[in-house]
Amino acid sequence: MAYQGNKPAVNYQAVKAVQRFNGDGSDTTFTLTTAVSSVQDVLVSVDGVVQDTAAYTIPDGTTLTFTAAPSSGTGNIFVNYLAPQVGSVVPPAGNKGTFKAGGLFRTNAQSLTADTTILATENANATGPFTVASGVTLTVESGGTLVTL
Repeated sequence: MAYQGNKPAVNYQAVKAVQRFNGDGSDTTFTLTTAVSSVQDVLVSVDGVVQDTAAYTIPDGTTLTFTAAPSSGTGNIFVNYLAPQVGSVVPPAGNKGTFKAGGLFRTNAQSLTADTTILATENANATGPFTVASGVTLTVESGGTLVTL
């Protein structure tokens, strides 16, 4: 069967909000909370004046280094993030499943080894016969469904 609908996201993109720093007239380095790949990924303003990229560098992606110390002031340095920050979507290990033959077969365990409750608001299924280990409790609340295929 062909895939229908939108493909699942493999990453997400978000634009970070502005970050503010307080200049003291002597410090030239400030730590960014979000890594960037170049000076073109941010717009920097000091005392309301947009800075040319010749006025600062970001040598390691997170250290904003000015060529001259910004003046003293509370929140007088603004860093506006322009480029979307990309992150990965990684599901928890328990939600990934185990697959063989390039995804053709999904495999699952044959023994339940931890207490498990299927809530009244949930449906669950297991493929193939399974056993519940000694001392382990499997509970299906009224309204919940467990199907074994």
